Amino acid sequence: MRHSVSAGLLFLLLAGGGPALAQSPSSSSVGLSVRRVELVSDDAQPAVEVAVSPGLSTVFIFDSEVGRDGLTLEGRERFAVVDAGLTTLRLVPSEKISAGERLKLTVRFHDGAAPASATFVLVSHPARSEALVEVYRRRRDVETYQEEVRQARIEAEQCREENERLRAERSAPDGLTGLISADVVSRRGVDFRDLTKSVTMTPGGAAAKQYVYAYRAARRVAVEVTLMSRGDDQPWTAVGATLRGKANEELKVLQVWQSSPVAPGSDTQRVVVEAEFASGGPQGGFTLKLWDSDMRRTITLGNITFP
Repeated sequence: MRHSVSAGLLFLLLAGGGPALAQSPSSSSVGLSVRRVELVSDDAQPAVEVAVSPGLSTVFIFDSEVGRDGLTLEGRERFAVVDAGLTTLRLVPSEKISAGERLKLTVRFHDGAAPASATFVLVSHPARSEALVEVYRRRRDVETYQEEVRQARIEAEQCREENERLRAERSAPDGLTGLISADVVSRRGVDFRDLTKSVTMTPGGAAAKQYVYAYRAARRVAVEVTLMSRGDDQPWTAVGATLRGKANEELKVLQVWQSSPVAPGSDTQRVVVEAEFASGGPQGGFTLKLWDSDMRRTITLGNITFP
């Protein structure tokens, strides 16, 4: 079902009052950057924390040979894939891993040089992971430092562009005029779709859905979810979100807004997730994942489609 509604409705949804306003990390390429870890030659090397997430790959690349016989992974049964090569290790956590769970990974090197092993702490996140971790025991060559500088410059440029966008939005007028001046909406207005019957919800979430609506403007999309308590004594407030497509592409989440915490005895509450998309617009179904501050109580909605 497709409708056209005024841009003012989207503004009310995205800028409505309420104390529970959270910002999700703005990077749309989370999990694609390279993490580089340099080991020291003594036992003082602290355990390195690495973010992992159910269903997403995290690949370690070592500059020295390791193997399955030198691998110790805490909670092995919580991983769907543990694929160890001579200099690589690929991990894919399963849904058995709990958000916020911390599992120790130790690898031992074959050559007997110092350090003889490396220890990592795999920290489970509901939706975000580090896709590639390069581990160095020897002195890195100039090329790796040049690549790191290049990536740092790219990230700095992205931050500069984001700051310019934020300053432009702050200087723009409020309300519908602001949306028009920032080119957030076009002359087509805002398209609307009721997803309540078509959206799937993973069992055991922090709250139950009542209604789900999708909105699309010129350069923005939004998902509005009306939630009600499952009877849990602990109030629940979304602080972060991801919108991930079937090809593992991720939309750039701009903000997460919630009217009030979902709690027993309270009225239903609305959560609105606003995201930006590249030219051509989002295609196919997306999965929306919401999490609270401790990342242990999540909500996952599948088959999110935009008008």
